[in-house]
Amino acid sequence: MDGDFWGQIFNFTDYPELLALVRNSILAGALLGVVGGLIGPFVMTRDLAFAVHGVSELSFAGAAAALLFGVNVVAGSLIGSLAAAILIGLLGAKARERNSIIAVLMPFGLGLGILFLSLYGGRSSNKFGLLTGQIVSVDNPQLLWLIVVSVVVIVALLVMWRPLTFASVDEDVARARGVPVAALSMSFMVLLGLATAVSVQIVGALLVLALLVTPAAAAMRVTASPLLTPILSVVFAVVSVVGGILLALGGALPISPYVTSISFLIYLACRSIGWRRARGGSNARLIARVAAD
Repeated sequence: MDGDFWGQIFNFTDYPELLALVRNSILAGALLGVVGGLIGPFVMTRDLAFAVHGVSELSFAGAAAALLFGVNVVAGSLIGSLAAAILIGLLGAKARERNSIIAVLMPFGLGLGILFLSLYGGRSSNKFGLLTGQIVSVDNPQLLWLIVVSVVVIVALLVMWRPLTFASVDEDVARARGVPVAALSMSFMVLLGLATAVSVQIVGALLVLALLVTPAAAAMRVTASPLLTPILSVVFAVVSVVGGILLALGGALPISPYVTSISFLIYLACRSIGWRRARGGSNARLIARVAAD
């Protein structure tokens, strides 16, 4: 029983041959790690972690509808994500309003997606993959979609990086300085919708937070540097996704448990480092105070 259990999780028989089958997934995972790592710090700073989950549910509904009607799944996922992101951006100007809208959209999107999957008569792995991700789900057309969308998100983020950082840290001061806060907020929601849609293709709708939130949360536990935070976030996201793919290749499980486990372990390690630094700083201040007395 134990052997069968561990064999389902880690089994590297014929690993080199299997590795060639997931070349597209590894490339897509690395690219999505960059996207998630760059957008994640803004998600944390703007308090939009809950919004990521809401957008992912509508993305799931769009992908499920595309699967049912036999059209491009990535396109369906993008339509669902953008619809949710625009609704949240238009109607949720304040945090309380935004959370209420997200709480309404989440069950609606999940229920709609389940309806579409129930009507879909194809392979069950396709249904399950939309929720938890699939290691070999990225074919050449999908990879092209992922590359195009990811490049759009990365370039747009780099263009609006400085004003978006200013507006994310202090919205009122940014508005007083003439920064177009409303336009930036809506633009960022659209980028978040695009990033969520492409992330769903790898890690699934239910666990997209592990790519768009956890790496940034981990990075912010060990540094407050505006330069180092996104760099560490990208590194953590890429390691989580690519590492998860490589581990999943040797098992019989979906990719998502591996990705989320690596991401969570990185977060725990960073939280431990941050706690030790804070404790060391407190001790140093206490010693200095005693010495001064």
